[in-house]
Amino acid sequence: MELYLQECVDSLLNQELNTSEYEIIIVNDESKDNTLKIALDYSKENGHVKVIDKKNAGVGAARNSGFDLAQGDYIYFLDPDDYLAENTLPVLLKLAIDNDLDILTFKTKSVVEKKYPVSDNLGDQLAPLTIEDGISYIAHRKHQNEIWWYLIKRDFIKNTGIRFIEGKWMEDAILTAELFCQAKRMAHLNLDVHRYRILPTSAMRNKSPEHYNKVIYDNANAAHAFDKLIVTIPSNHPNAEACINRLKTRQQSFVFFLMVRLMKSDISVSEIPAMLSDFEKIDAYPLKKFIGEDYHGIGYSCLVFVFNRKPLINPFIKMFRSFYTLTQ
Repeated sequence: MELYLQECVDSLLNQELNTSEYEIIIVNDESKDNTLKIALDYSKENGHVKVIDKKNAGVGAARNSGFDLAQGDYIYFLDPDDYLAENTLPVLLKLAIDNDLDILTFKTKSVVEKKYPVSDNLGDQLAPLTIEDGISYIAHRKHQNEIWWYLIKRDFIKNTGIRFIEGKWMEDAILTAELFCQAKRMAHLNLDVHRYRILPTSAMRNKSPEHYNKVIYDNANAAHAFDKLIVTIPSNHPNAEACINRLKTRQQSFVFFLMVRLMKSDISVSEIPAMLSDFEKIDAYPLKKFIGEDYHGIGYSCLVFVFNRKPLINPFIKMFRSFYTLTQ
């Protein structure tokens, strides 16, 4: 992350916050470039910047180690290749503190090379917050999986005992849903805050067979984790049914995108029946609740038509792989 860490940390330093009000914790997960040196330079120059240098154990373990060291009332996880629009954190913190929120979500913008250091609507009159519990929040809107689009009260996450799973991908998709389902007070602010940098070298775009296949199996793990979460939703909650339906949609999205990745992987098609059988046991397959408000369009519908018909899956994937190989 040596190419991006400076812009990331500078964006946090450029927030009109007194250094006594916040800390920046940089977790170096056994980087092989100059990332650690850059982080240590920031730490030497800024007393509120701390560095954790640890053996590589994956993003879940790295985030957990940062969380364990954090002291603030609120905590925010930011990937080192991303950054924030200037002077947006004070707005988020004031609203979160004034309204005693467990979680505050906000807007993000995808970027490639062009820089967007200024929020699109920081000076605008923003709509008042609608504060609700997390089950109602999920019921009323499609949420994003990623950890970097919301601020969390540290005592809240600490008291839940929820932590990132370690050694597997989809760690923030699981934690996000688990946290939301336990939140008593959360809201969304229509403020442009976060910059998500699209990199061809990012972990989720890694096409090496070993990594690609691991993401497939970790998607399967996420689907099973959601099964355990869904049964915890209290049936007497007024928005229980809508929340469960949305969680089922998200659960089936893990299966759908797992199948899409399978098409381009070298995993034997002979493994697919056992996978589907496991998904049937938790009602994550067939994909009966995937198409709808959150996921729709002709592409999704055509693939779901194939994926939901077992006799079509193997020949379809074999045909796709032959065509995909020819076009590479």
